[in-house]
Amino acid sequence: MNYQAALDWIYSFIPSEQPIAVAYSPHRYKLERMERLLARLGDPHKKFRSVHIAGTKGKGSTAALIESILRANGIHTALYTSPHLHSFRERMRVGGEMISQSEVATRAEKLFPLIAQIEGITTFEIITALAFDYFAAQNVDIAVVEVGLGGRLDATNVIQPLVSVITSISFDHMAILGDTLEKIAREKAGIIKPRTPVIIAPQRAEARLVFETVAREREAELFAVESFLKFQIHNSTFVIRSVEKNLDYQTLRLEQTSNLQPPTSNIQSPITSYQLPLLGHHQLTNAATARAAIETLRARGIAISDAAIRDGIAQVKWAGRFEILGRAPYWIVDGAHNADSAHQLIATLRDYFPRAPLHFIFGASSDKDVAGMFAEILPSAASLTLTRSIHRRATEPARLADLAEKFRVEMNRAADVETAIRDVSARAQRADVICVTGSLFLVGAAREIWCAARGIALEKD
Repeated sequence: MNYQAALDWIYSFIPSEQPIAVAYSPHRYKLERMERLLARLGDPHKKFRSVHIAGTKGKGSTAALIESILRANGIHTALYTSPHLHSFRERMRVGGEMISQSEVATRAEKLFPLIAQIEGITTFEIITALAFDYFAAQNVDIAVVEVGLGGRLDATNVIQPLVSVITSISFDHMAILGDTLEKIAREKAGIIKPRTPVIIAPQRAEARLVFETVAREREAELFAVESFLKFQIHNSTFVIRSVEKNLDYQTLRLEQTSNLQPPTSNIQSPITSYQLPLLGHHQLTNAATARAAIETLRARGIAISDAAIRDGIAQVKWAGRFEILGRAPYWIVDGAHNADSAHQLIATLRDYFPRAPLHFIFGASSDKDVAGMFAEILPSAASLTLTRSIHRRATEPARLADLAEKFRVEMNRAADVETAIRDVSARAQRADVICVTGSLFLVGAAREIWCAARGIALEKD
């Protein structure tokens, strides 16, 4: 089996006609099936320690931050994320490097005879098993594992992590996870393990209540990052503030206070500065959540230096999230794919470009809240170009146009992303901002076209 044959085999388990809400159900997604498969592989997930991350928004950035810090500390790390932008191999990294094509083929060949014995196996279960088998073979020390969908029934939920992390919860995948924040939070709370610490990012009250209740039921110590980016880990209180920002990075200041010193003490609280190359206020939240997770790992006996935290934050890379590709005009790609993410996108655009005309290239999958996203971005838009990515769930531009009609924005359609980029480029002025958003699949396609036009090599399938 070569690399392409391995991918074809893995993707052959995607249901072609079944609605995703039907495919994601307890009778189809069963952790027992995943556990049986891993047992036949020799239980690779039990051969490394892990950090488990769920959430609606920010879980990828938070995972990347935690892994970058651990790697800067000299820990042999793995990172498991989804989906990918350009190459399947992005999903599983060891020491910051993507899995090789030959390793994908080797691991798939190993899985092939085992899969035939397990009824109802899914593509994501196969990918997760492949990743865990690879991580174990590479003798990683700590794997940072991002949940694929939900948490309770997710294939990754077989691990027993050192710490669980739940980033911001908002409305997404409602047909699958539930139509209220409480229902969605209950699915995400499925990753909270008995007597295992859990970090939660700032949450709306109804979601936070769910996490607090589940943590109490499972005797899991819960540490909450507050909306003003303050958190307490055992005997210390931490506050993160933004002190400077530009189009390359934002500077953060961390203040740490010991809860053991008396209130009248004159001891100066230590202040540490970090340079974070991920832009936007929401990335401060992700950095605070990652920092809380790192402090919890420290409390569990893992030695992580202050220098590694500083270097790991400074060196983190997470493409496609408010990423500035070019200037004059500004070209930005952002994988916002629900109304809450679109709200953050507009806030960040207006923070960095308060008076610039905003031109959007937009495409989305058919299961997304396009009306909610349009309500956030179109009141600020100078123009909207509708297109689609090459994906089986992509919404046709004509359908998107119907949803955008009421906003009375200058609207155009393009048959594909390349045409959209060419058309908008021809109209844009040097001071304009052009933003590609609505779908990570669209962002991936736009990045490939942009880089190819400038001779920038990308590893892609």
